[in-house]
Amino acid sequence: MRPDKATVEVEAIAVRYADSKGNDTGAVMVVARDVTERNRAVEAVAQREENLRLIMDSAGDGIVALDVNGRIVIANTAANAMFAAPNETIVNKTIYEIIPTLEGVDLELFSEHSVTGTTHLAIEPAGELTGIRHDGQPFPAAMILNASRSSTGPRYVGIIRDVTARKSYEDRLRHLATRDPLTDMANRNLLEERLQDEIDKCQATDSGFALVFCDLDQFQNINDAFGHEFGDDVIKQAAQRLRSCAPDGATIARVGGDEFHILVPNVENAEAIVPLAETLLDALSSPYRIREREIFSSASIGVGFYPSQASTASELLRNVDTAANYAKRGGRANYKFYTPEMSQQVQRRVDLGHHLRRALENDELSLNFQAKVDLASGDIVGAEALLRWHSEELGFVSPAEFVPIAEETGLIVPIGDWVLDAACRDAATWPTANGRDVQVGVNLSALQFLHGNLVARVKNTLARSSLPAARLDLELTESLLVERPEETIQTLKELKEMGISISMDDFGTGYSSLSYLTKFPLDSLKVDRAFVTDLPNDRDAVVVVRAIVGMAQQLDFHIVAEGIETERQMEFLHGLGCHTGQGYYFSKPLPNEDFIALLTQGAA
Repeated sequence: MRPDKATVEVEAIAVRYADSKGNDTGAVMVVARDVTERNRAVEAVAQREENLRLIMDSAGDGIVALDVNGRIVIANTAANAMFAAPNETIVNKTIYEIIPTLEGVDLELFSEHSVTGTTHLAIEPAGELTGIRHDGQPFPAAMILNASRSSTGPRYVGIIRDVTARKSYEDRLRHLATRDPLTDMANRNLLEERLQDEIDKCQATDSGFALVFCDLDQFQNINDAFGHEFGDDVIKQAAQRLRSCAPDGATIARVGGDEFHILVPNVENAEAIVPLAETLLDALSSPYRIREREIFSSASIGVGFYPSQASTASELLRNVDTAANYAKRGGRANYKFYTPEMSQQVQRRVDLGHHLRRALENDELSLNFQAKVDLASGDIVGAEALLRWHSEELGFVSPAEFVPIAEETGLIVPIGDWVLDAACRDAATWPTANGRDVQVGVNLSALQFLHGNLVARVKNTLARSSLPAARLDLELTESLLVERPEETIQTLKELKEMGISISMDDFGTGYSSLSYLTKFPLDSLKVDRAFVTDLPNDRDAVVVVRAIVGMAQQLDFHIVAEGIETERQMEFLHGLGCHTGQGYYFSKPLPNEDFIALLTQGAA
């Protein structure tokens, strides 16, 4: 204790004090040294080391200090837990023992590039690191290695992380991003990735591959009839069948609700893929057994080849989709190989659809009228309104080409309303033929029925044109009549109550059902031109037409024969009992002015 009462820490040595002769004098000599500051410095160092140890041991990552040879001189608790057995340490092991994939990292070369301060070497490159636990189990690891220079040479500190959980999460994310959750097949992302990989390989090896697109037929009907759970079960079973059919090395992908792709490597021509296409058709057409129910479907398949038919993945995907659509339009349950003409036709349909939308606005639509003639008297008793389209850019477009497009796009509704309005307006200007009123026939589409308010629209049209309802004959196809029979019957009854007559057009070419003939309030039955063309020489045609006419007579229908082109056909049909004829033998379709002139003559 100092005189000022302050205490100091001292280091003291005490010895007995002897005289010059060596006799003990009973005195003690004490030598003392003030070590207060030294002890404080030592304690500070110890505290820093303790703090450093606490920090290292509290870190979740493994931390190791290495010498220039890569030997571990310090390891924190996390590092020991990561690599060492319980109660053991990895100190004195080399970093290469616990992380063998670091074998190629030369610490001395690394240290040569370090300058004053610390240089960081990130060792989590494209090549993944693998750590080895004490029991020999490998695990994915990431490491950051820090190097610094001091007076005694380079020093290294490594921070090591076990990335098992992260890798598992990344793998799970990749699986979700590249797999269809219902079937565990590749999804569109993975398919496009595989397609590009295959294209790169083909460009390097001058080879090719095939892409097969399978679209399940009528799948929406399954969902609507049985529910989406049944639909999912059908998709799962279809996926299993595809797996059993696909060759080894093929990639099978589900890219939509009922759409699958199969990438088949090392196939360059149609002959090699035909057996697969036929096997797929058979497999996907077999009944699906779902919860004690048999559900039937089939598939429309499109096939394309790289590089002969496409130069990019997107082009190939578009091509096989086009081919599958052709298979679907060809009756379903078949396959088509892509041809360039398919794309040209698709482009033509797109162009027609685009221009058709402006046809009404540009006043490009018109009507021609083809006479209907009483076969007994030769008098004109009516005419069918036939739609014509002359596009400013495309020229004349056949109804056989544009009407299906109008139906697909829904444009048939406004176009059909225009036809009805124009036909009634023109017919209101017609004179009588030999004292008889002339009836106009107008075709109705299924969509005009489905959109509702048909009765009101017809009533308003007749009112605007001042055409008597009895002079309007609405012609319907068989497919339209069976679409929604109950609703259709009610609508037709309301139309007939107005005085309008109803005809079934193209009889025998659609979904002929004799029961419908007795249920629907029909006035006339039109024998399709397909049966008339070969009369009277074709025996089969004679049998069919005779049966149709006989049945219509028993049901008390007025019978109209279409497509009459010769006198013999006219006489034969009249002899069978047909009442009215229509065709080029009497008159070709004429513009309204020319048809009026024909009426003025009194006969066709």
